[in-house]
Amino acid sequence: MIQSLLIANRGEIACRIIRTAREMGIRTIAVYSDADAKALHVRQADEAVHIGPSPARESYLVGEKIIAAAKATGADAIHPGYGFLSENAAFAQAVIDAGLIWVGPNPSSITAMGLKDGAKKLMAEAGVPVTPGYMGETQAPAFLAERAAEIGYPVLIKAVAGGGGKGMRKVDSPADFIDALASCQREAAASFGNDHVLIEKYILTPRHIEVQVFGDTHGNVVHLFERDCSLQRRHQKVIEEAPAPGMDEVTREALCAAAVRAAQAVDYVGAGTIEFIADASEDLRADRIWFMEMNTRLQVEHPVTEEITGVDLVEWQLRVASGEPIPLQQEELSINGWAMEARLYAEDPTKGFLPSIGTLELFQLPDHLGRVDTGVYEGTEVSPFYDPMIAKVIAYGEDREEARAILSEMLEDSAIWPVKTNSAFLINALAHPDFVAGSVDTGLIGRDGDAMTDEPAPTIGALTNAAMAIVPRSLQAGFRLNAPDVRSAAFLLDGKRVEVELHGPGTEEPAPAMLVAEGGSVWQLTPWRAEGGPGGAAGDGAILSPMPGKVIAVEVAAGDTVSKGQKLITLEAMKMEHSLTAPFDGVVAELNTTPGAQVQVEALLVRIEKDEA
Repeated sequence: MIQSLLIANRGEIACRIIRTAREMGIRTIAVYSDADAKALHVRQADEAVHIGPSPARESYLVGEKIIAAAKATGADAIHPGYGFLSENAAFAQAVIDAGLIWVGPNPSSITAMGLKDGAKKLMAEAGVPVTPGYMGETQAPAFLAERAAEIGYPVLIKAVAGGGGKGMRKVDSPADFIDALASCQREAAASFGNDHVLIEKYILTPRHIEVQVFGDTHGNVVHLFERDCSLQRRHQKVIEEAPAPGMDEVTREALCAAAVRAAQAVDYVGAGTIEFIADASEDLRADRIWFMEMNTRLQVEHPVTEEITGVDLVEWQLRVASGEPIPLQQEELSINGWAMEARLYAEDPTKGFLPSIGTLELFQLPDHLGRVDTGVYEGTEVSPFYDPMIAKVIAYGEDREEARAILSEMLEDSAIWPVKTNSAFLINALAHPDFVAGSVDTGLIGRDGDAMTDEPAPTIGALTNAAMAIVPRSLQAGFRLNAPDVRSAAFLLDGKRVEVELHGPGTEEPAPAMLVAEGGSVWQLTPWRAEGGPGGAAGDGAILSPMPGKVIAVEVAAGDTVSKGQKLITLEAMKMEHSLTAPFDGVVAELNTTPGAQVQVEALLVRIEKDEA
């Protein structure tokens, strides 16, 4: 058995691995960058090694530093978690060549499944159904446009080395293809160092269903049933669940058998996921489900499988990497109950889901109701260098409705400040009629997302509680709403004056600013003073950088006439591209950046003046 384990990752997955390793009596070693010097995974590990500057390419993605840290600390093995180097076959081989145990599949398996085009060809040979499309070597834009036209729109452009929703674009018409291809290739090159793409037919009513598989060095391969990850935004998973709604036993058996064949085709060892796309226009049917890709690592959403099977997948990984057989055979595995997971991101849904950075002055999640996997704590600095996911909130129930209700309650009871999160968005998604009915396809948020992202506001009840907190007890005793002979407590909320009426004698002295948490959202209320008022705001035409990042493209020049919604600048930050657009019709009065420039948060990039003509 492994005695000492280095975790080549950060955040919640590093903490997750540390938890199981500690329970197994395994010593843990963390690695960290400058930005993560005070991170939770560094605190929890038995030992920690600094590996470089904050950017991942200078720390977490430098395999030589990881291996050197393992050797220096006497580690037996390296667990890559997910992301970063987890699916890098060259790194896996380097770990093995260094005489260390690689907690993952054989490098040859990673190579075989690492490129989507090659993997699809291999799966077709193994009798696993695959989606129609183009998977060739020729990458000339005009040639790819011709292939897209042959396949028929809409099509999906996908980076062959992609994952996590990056390097992926849906294209609805020939007119949009070349621009979407260029954007996809840029993102793929930045994220994976490979800009090659494939083209697939886009399924109009798609569901994303995946199967957890596990193999060992003794020739055993089992599946741990399916997960449904259909609720997505921009191809990134939002809420996952297990099992899949509407999955009958016949379809489940066929799907899981295909997943096992896929794993056997590459002599798979360890935890892996076979991802399928299903045409749900006529419910789930085995003849309408196709192989999409294989992730040769542990998945972000693995907790829902653990909840319904009672299996600790990280423990299985460590045991199998140590040479042991899989602890359970297929007939010993079963589905019990239902589980759901929500990905809690540091991002602002009311501003196009732009990542939110800063110090977590308040961070409360109700882990007494369910499971919370996180890598942060109060006082953590959410930086712009890494993925903005700060926690996974997992609920278990005897059935789907119970799991959904518990997950919603957990999110409603969360309180995070001043970093913005998508908590309210997740609550709205869980309450959407289609989600409640279990009728979800990957386009749901694209169709109805605006209603899910409405800016929340505190209810009169929340404001009343805040008012009661700042007035004398003598006033509280006589309080009632909408009564005659009233006084009021007024607040400044998001630049606007809001008022709550209070009944009774006396005067109140406004207290300092306070936080009000309700329904997964947090607001700062500043008691209003008569002599004060909301401060001035920046002009509407000022386009500020929402976060530190790199300018990828500048679409306009000073003096250009622009229309509302027109793309002005493309900014790359937190491993994603973000488009900054014109707020109204006007003229570019000021342009302060160029392609390739590194910009800081709230830097003035463009100023638009309204066209008064």
